[in-house]
Amino acid sequence: MFGRRASDMAPGTHYRSERISAVNGQYFFSTREGTLEGPYYTRVDTEREVALYIRRVKQSDTLLALRGR
Repeated sequence: MFGRRASDMAPGTHYRSERISAVNGQYFFSTREGTLEGPYYTRVDTEREVALYIRRVKQSDTLLALRGR
């Protein structure tokens, strides 16, 4: 996939991959920023946290954009 986030300095190629992984019965998700978030007890909990994480990142980007005006 070819894409660029507003915060990226230059366009790049991003490959889709499974971001949720299970280790010893606990679930984690990885971010584009290279962090590993978790542990969570179920995949459903992890998926919910992924959605919340994305929402927080978008809100942060919006606030930074407003602050930069």
